[in-house]
Amino acid sequence: MQELFSVRDKVVHVSGGSRGIGLAIARAFHEAGARVVVSARNRDTLAATGLEYEVCDIRDSGQIRRCVERILERHGRIDVLFNVAGINYRHAAETYPEEKLDELLAINLRGNYLMAQACGRAMIAEGRGKIINVASLHTHFSLAGMAPYGATKGAIAAMTRALAVEWARHNIQVNAIAPGFIRTDLNRMLWEQEAIRQWVVERVPAGRVGAPEDVIGVALFLASAASDYMTGQVLYVDGGLTAGQTWPLTVPR
Repeated sequence: MQELFSVRDKVVHVSGGSRGIGLAIARAFHEAGARVVVSARNRDTLAATGLEYEVCDIRDSGQIRRCVERILERHGRIDVLFNVAGINYRHAAETYPEEKLDELLAINLRGNYLMAQACGRAMIAEGRGKIINVASLHTHFSLAGMAPYGATKGAIAAMTRALAVEWARHNIQVNAIAPGFIRTDLNRMLWEQEAIRQWVVERVPAGRVGAPEDVIGVALFLASAASDYMTGQVLYVDGGLTAGQTWPLTVPR
């Protein structure tokens, strides 16, 4: 039974794996015996992970191609891709800066698609593979001030389904993880605001903000043989938020 969930010796590429959720996934897979390569834009943050890495800015298609080629040169194949790289910028929709919109689309959508495309070609040649994209709560509903971000995360779900259908014949499973409110280095200042933290705690049935480690179990499942007959799905890891909310009504017990 343990072999069903094993990722030992799998070649795992975590795009956007230098911090936050990506780094938590990368370290967990390394500990589980996988051959992990992380990629991101900043060499210093990559080096600090202590993992094998490739410097890659996914806004640049040439860098994506060279990143994947170097992984294949060293390891011969890519078994699993985690598409974690992404950015956010909060701003009112009616005055959202065009340059920020372009950057968001270049990374969250175009870059993730091109990385999936490049790794997907290698997986097609092998006749198997797993691609796990990272969606969001915004894939399911919206919060004010993040219209373009929500648009990219809705597109990630559509991309996941489309690639799942097209590549199923190559024995490639494409799924997505949609994290809820997760505390990371990038959003730490947000959770230091008591009003924001309390707002989340009151709405999430689990009663807490999530941690990057909360995503690891689902990541291991989607990368293992246990999910071989599952493709095109978006799994919400959100403490129950998208399932519904509690409310202050006293019910008989």
